[in-house]
Amino acid sequence: MIEVTGLTKRYNDITVVDDVSFAVARGEVLGFLGPNGAGKTTTMRMLTGYLPPSSGSVTIAGFDMQTQSLQARRHIGYLPEGVPLYPEMTVAGYLDHMARLRNMAQRADAVDRAMDLVHIGDRADDRIGKLSKGQRQRVGLAQALLHDPDVLILDEPTVGLDPRQIIEVRELIRELGATRTVILSTHILPEVSMLCNRVVIIKKGRVVAEDTPLALTSRLQGAERIEMRVHQQPTDMTAIQQLPGVVSVSVEADGLFHIETEAGSELRPQLASLVVNQGWGLLELHKVTLSLETIFLELTTQEEPTNDHDDDVVVVDAPPTEDSVHEGAA
Repeated sequence: MIEVTGLTKRYNDITVVDDVSFAVARGEVLGFLGPNGAGKTTTMRMLTGYLPPSSGSVTIAGFDMQTQSLQARRHIGYLPEGVPLYPEMTVAGYLDHMARLRNMAQRADAVDRAMDLVHIGDRADDRIGKLSKGQRQRVGLAQALLHDPDVLILDEPTVGLDPRQIIEVRELIRELGATRTVILSTHILPEVSMLCNRVVIIKKGRVVAEDTPLALTSRLQGAERIEMRVHQQPTDMTAIQQLPGVVSVSVEADGLFHIETEAGSELRPQLASLVVNQGWGLLELHKVTLSLETIFLELTTQEEPTNDHDDDVVVVDAPPTEDSVHEGAA
């Protein structure tokens, strides 16, 4: 549904996005991650047709964003991080205005459906300027869904929402991802673990990792790690160290063992049997995996750029036009 090939964006001698390539299939939710200034927002703006690339290509639903921009953008619903709203308009009035700009038929039905999807229908007649930040975020998401797009590009969709609203929006993204292609950019890394089938991580404008969260964990972790807690701490750990596949063993004073094993090994059954046979009293036994936060930090915190060219600031060569709004790119 989305194919990105060699996407590059330069501003004079500064390369903000550098040869980025990835693909996203229908029904897939892709997490798009990177530290501030890594090129996330610039990439997403190029995906939506808001910014032209310096080189490379973007294809949406079979349409090239450079040569068939209007057709491609008809398939996109875009929620930018800073939602562009008119505070003097009512919720329903704003959504009807956006539907009219898109030349949509049956605007009233589309507006009602979008408000129902994001649970904002009870505020239909309220002025947007009177809404909370979380409610305004819902209005922005409703406009992205107005024309029932195949592709949703969401930049920080849960910013400003309270915990209950965050759960509701996450459930909505799961539902939408079952039949649509979703690209989700967020700084809430547990959100990515809960929602995304696959992750793309960029640093300094380049892709440094692309895989499922589980595969990234296995690749970076190398050896397997097991934690085991026993009631009666043994004085001799030889029996554990002699198990085939054990690389190292360390233990804390409270009987918590940290056991490193060879990659691909599964020693929990043998460890459980050993503890029971030795009469140590098994209290806890589980495999330790790297969190997505740890993966993100390992891939992005080394050699951070020292300049201040943040991709969220550079927007100079593509001001919004009536055509871009008309075709649903924002």
